Amino acid sequence: MLYMVIEHFKNRDGAAVYERARTSGRMMPDGLTYIDSWVEPDFNRCFQLMECDDEALFRQWTANWSDLVAFEIVPVITSKAAREMMS
Repeated sequence: MLYMVIEHFKNRDGAAVYERARTSGRMMPDGLTYIDSWVEPDFNRCFQLMECDDEALFRQWTANWSDLVAFEIVPVITSKAAREMMS
C-alpha cells in the first residue's frame, strides 16, 4: 500500500531534521520503503511517498522523529488505479 506522509517540521527547524538524517539515516524499520520526497522551500513541510504492508511500521518509524516532526500519514492510490476503479 502507498502512503503520503506529510511531515510538519516543528519550529520550522529543517536543519535539525537534516542533521539527524545525516548522522542516523532514516531510521526506518524493515518493510517500510521510502520512494521519494518533496520539501517546501520554507522548510515547513516535507511530503514523502512511502510503501508498506503493515501500518504499525509507521509507529516505529515516527517514534524516532516525534521530537522534531509531527506526522500526517494518508493512504493513497495512484491516479491510474483510481481511473481503473472508476471505469
